[in-house]
Amino acid sequence: MTIPRTIATLGLFAILSCTAPAFAHGGDETVTPNFEQTIPNLPGKSLIAVEVDYPPGGASVPHVHAKSGFIYAYVVSGSIESKVNEGKTKVYKAGESWSEPPGARHSISRNTSETEPAKLLAVFVVDTDDKALTTPIK
Repeated sequence: MTIPRTIATLGLFAILSCTAPAFAHGGDETVTPNFEQTIPNLPGKSLIAVEVDYPPGGASVPHVHAKSGFIYAYVVSGSIESKVNEGKTKVYKAGESWSEPPGARHSISRNTSETEPAKLLAVFVVDTDDKALTTPIK
C-alpha cells in the first residue's frame, strides 16, 4: 500500500469512527483528532492521527512532541514551513511529507500563505500512556 493510500485509509477510518471536537494548541492552528488505535502487535504503542488546520498566516507556538512519539507529517493542502530540532527550515507543499524523531523540538510550524489556508495530517506512533502529543516550549 502506498503512503497516500495509507493516509486516505486513515482518513476514512477517522470519518467513520471519530467524533471528538477540534481543539487549539496555543497558536493559530486548529487540531482535530482524526484516528486513534492501539497497535496489537506492538504492545504499549498506539497510532494517533490529527489534522492540523492553519488559517492564512497562521502558526503553531514552538513546542516539543511526546518523548515516545515518532511522527509522520503529510501536507494535505497549501504549504507549511517547518523546522525540527537543529535541522534546516524547509517549506513543504501539498503532497510532500517528513518525519520527526521521538521528543522532537518543533521551533517553526506555520502556513506560508497570507491568503490561503493550509492543512497537514500528523500521524504519531506513541506509547499508549502518552496523552500529551505536544507541549508548548516556555
